[in-house]
Amino acid sequence: MADLAGRPLSRLTRRDVALALLTVPAADALASLPGIRRGMLAAGNPLSAAFWSSAEAILHKIADGDATVGDLRTWLEATGTEPNGIIGLHVWDEQSERSQLAAEMHTRLVSHLEERLAAGEIEPDLLAAADPAACQAYIEVQERWMTSALPDGRVPMDVLLDEKDEEFLAEWDAADAEALAAIEALLDRVGDRPRPDEDLQRAGARLRQDIARPGWPGRLLIECGGMRAKDLPADDAEMWLRLAAGVASPEGTDDWGRPGQDDDGEPDETDSEITAICAIDHFDWLAAITALAEGGPGTPASAADLAAYVRDYEPEDPEDPEDADDGPPGGDDEDEDDDFLLADDEEFDDLTMEGLFLPVASLWQVLGAIDDDERLTPLGWWGLPEAMLRVWAPSGGPPD
Repeated sequence: MADLAGRPLSRLTRRDVALALLTVPAADALASLPGIRRGMLAAGNPLSAAFWSSAEAILHKIADGDATVGDLRTWLEATGTEPNGIIGLHVWDEQSERSQLAAEMHTRLVSHLEERLAAGEIEPDLLAAADPAACQAYIEVQERWMTSALPDGRVPMDVLLDEKDEEFLAEWDAADAEALAAIEALLDRVGDRPRPDEDLQRAGARLRQDIARPGWPGRLLIECGGMRAKDLPADDAEMWLRLAAGVASPEGTDDWGRPGQDDDGEPDETDSEITAICAIDHFDWLAAITALAEGGPGTPASAADLAAYVRDYEPEDPEDPEDADDGPPGGDDEDEDDDFLLADDEEFDDLTMEGLFLPVASLWQVLGAIDDDERLTPLGWWGLPEAMLRVWAPSGGPPD
């Protein structure tokens, strides 16, 4: 244990002992507990009876197969120097998955907690007993450190959240690039889709009227498109594509994202619809657009139909000889974990997916992309794939 912690027995913390005990099978750790306890006592660092009781209890749970990850997390945190898994908006990754910055900040926080423990500000025996006041005080000690500037000026919470944002955006950009390649390959297979100019002109005139009026659907359309009614593009095709792209990737307005309320104090319906749309991921959009583009005008496009397309979608495998010419980029060098085309859920929930697509189907009908019978129109056949190309293009605009 001293070797693992890198310090002598007399300075080992409860956290050091706990982490060491978890490196061996629980049965072996249990058998060693009496000797470890005697050795710590002889070194003048006996810890406490509450700690040893908690260690024995958690090791028995592990040995019996009854311990959960949450049980282990709670026990470690009760040592008084293990940071909580979640502090404010930050979630600590597992040690093996931490970035260099996260590892540095975690180590710094552990050192801070050791100092506060030595100063008597943290009471681990009360933490082990799940005392509410002690647990709250422990969280506050960590939150104060996370939101205070270090000597070099960095604020741990800020730099950690900024790093997470950068990681998320990088992953999202990679998914966009994969989706863009997939839909470009799809449209190559589908071939020419003529733009129905007369339908586009009629839809443009109707949309301008809808947007000029208060309420639904105009407000939702321009909020999704990140536009204002007075700034609509003069060109009907540009306006239509920007609005359609906004349906798939809501940009919002200056006050988007702040929970709205209607006159009765209930959540604003527009915000709820945007939230549903934002929950549709790359895989879901590609499944729906693939079915519509391949099916052509007249393809069923209700929310239930779109959900069914997602459920039944089987992305083409670029390593399959039959799909090699048509599928999205891939190969031996790609990390399977990064392939957004693989569905994560073993069980598909049709009703939930249908609920996410309900505002989409409604807005597509307003755009004229689907008709009153909830079937794809020639305008939708041309425009919806074009809008998705814009959504997934690196600049957020038309791809080169």
